Amino acid sequence: MDLYTQIQIFVWAVDSGNFSAAARDHDLAPSTVSKAIAHLEKRLNVRLFYRGPHAHTLTEEGRSYEHTARDVIRAMAAAETVGESLPQQVAGVLRVHTMATFAKHQILHRLPAFLDQYPELSVEIQVGAQYVDLLEKGVDIAIHSGVLPDSSHVAYRLGEAEWIVCASPRYLEIHGTPREPSDLLKHRCFNFAFASPWNSWSFRHNDEIVAVPVKCRASFTQGDLLRDIALADEGIVRLANFHIGNDIADGSLVPLLTEFQLPLREPVFLIHADRKHTSPRIKAFLDFFREKLSGAVW
Repeated sequence: MDLYTQIQIFVWAVDSGNFSAAARDHDLAPSTVSKAIAHLEKRLNVRLFYRGPHAHTLTEEGRSYEHTARDVIRAMAAAETVGESLPQQVAGVLRVHTMATFAKHQILHRLPAFLDQYPELSVEIQVGAQYVDLLEKGVDIAIHSGVLPDSSHVAYRLGEAEWIVCASPRYLEIHGTPREPSDLLKHRCFNFAFASPWNSWSFRHNDEIVAVPVKCRASFTQGDLLRDIALADEGIVRLANFHIGNDIADGSLVPLLTEFQLPLREPVFLIHADRKHTSPRIKAFLDFFREKLSGAVW
């Protein structure tokens, strides 16, 4: 493992709070993270972290090294984009952070055409369920839904997601179709495994907004797992139409309680750092996906 990779993993471990979380966030084996930090400590001949049972905190030497490590990451990101020195040249590495479901169902099948259009550009897709401001840490573009925190970044509204309560026809055949929101309490429901407004199943009933405390038999950190368990005829889920729009269209999933649906839509934003100095690679991605997604139903 090269030194730059060790430094990158060190920064990830600092941001995540412990080695296991860093491994999970970046799809690495926990042993890979531990070994990278150990190699770095051996190279520097200092201890960088205090290792606790639930969290790892930086030592004094670790805090000093963090500043240098982040400088290295920023310098490497700048070096990788040196091909953009010509104003119209679209080249280098473009880093995009978005929801896994959005990447899979809205970006993945459109990405080859984008890469064919810009052969000197490579794209790195990073995924996470919730928006985290990574634009100061080497990420160029973020695509996320919901209310964004105040910042100096530029946010372009790509569209609006509607959250749909749904189940498979087979599940409804076996267990019956809920006719009003309170009927959900009698059904097997599934939700996200982290605190999120997506877990609030609210409806309009008798001119009032009612939040149904559905009893979730299992929960998941990824929306695709919720989709999979619904498609397997195991229960009821609530997911965004940019995720399950095709399943609804082909009848694999059936919308439920539509007459009680709140007329609320969640905005989906494309976020980048600077309006005045947008690099050619970022502008190319913005223009391409704005056009391609403008015709999407959601």
